[in-house]
Amino acid sequence: MTAEGKSGERIAKVIARAGICSRRDAERLIEEGRVAVDGKVLKTPAFNVGPDAAIVVDGRPIGPAERTRLWRYHKPAGLVTTHKDPQGRRTVFDALRQQLPRVISIGRLDLNSEGLLLLTNDGALARRLELPETGWVRRYRVRVHGRPEAKQLAALAKGITVEGIHYGPIEASLDSASGSNAWLTVALKEGKNREVRKAMEHLGFTVSRLIRVAYGPFQLGHLPVGGIDEVPGRVIADQTGQKAKRPSRRSQAAGT
Repeated sequence: MTAEGKSGERIAKVIARAGICSRRDAERLIEEGRVAVDGKVLKTPAFNVGPDAAIVVDGRPIGPAERTRLWRYHKPAGLVTTHKDPQGRRTVFDALRQQLPRVISIGRLDLNSEGLLLLTNDGALARRLELPETGWVRRYRVRVHGRPEAKQLAALAKGITVEGIHYGPIEASLDSASGSNAWLTVALKEGKNREVRKAMEHLGFTVSRLIRVAYGPFQLGHLPVGGIDEVPGRVIADQTGQKAKRPSRRSQAAGT
């Protein structure tokens, strides 16, 4: 166990790599006094640990760092992207509990949204790929009630402010229109909460269907609704720069 500024890795990063939760959530657990290192409860996430440290979260030792894994999932409407929903609604992780190990999502899709959701066992990777600085474009097919004009959609490229929240540039184009509805393709890099819906409402249109078809280099393709497909390790490395994890002495000991 080492103090801040010395050798070792930041404790929240180690917890995230063990697949417990994201790095941000790990910091919250530490601040709540739910993490102990070598028998001592931590009070701050500003703490480094060495490879031999005994780390316990909620009274349970964390497992060894696993190799990074990533899945494409075709989320259906009606599922919440959270591990625990206070309203008791069915979650993405409820639906996948029998098929996958403990995973977290890279970004979210709200209750009524569908399409591509990336899942990983690596909390640090999830956090990095969620950041706008990564530059990954989220692309959606969006059905709205009404017929947006090209001039309205073009205005989104400059960014908008809705209810005091600023949204960065959004690329939107009209694909087709039939009756009182229109289909759009929308692309953005930030992915703030309900960003597409709020942007359309800002223009005066209600979203009746929203399907994410791409997240960065990963595509929904022909993955069926509810389907899940693991991304090969070499593709993860090529697209994310995520290097394979080398087992620490702690993980080697756990396997004996």
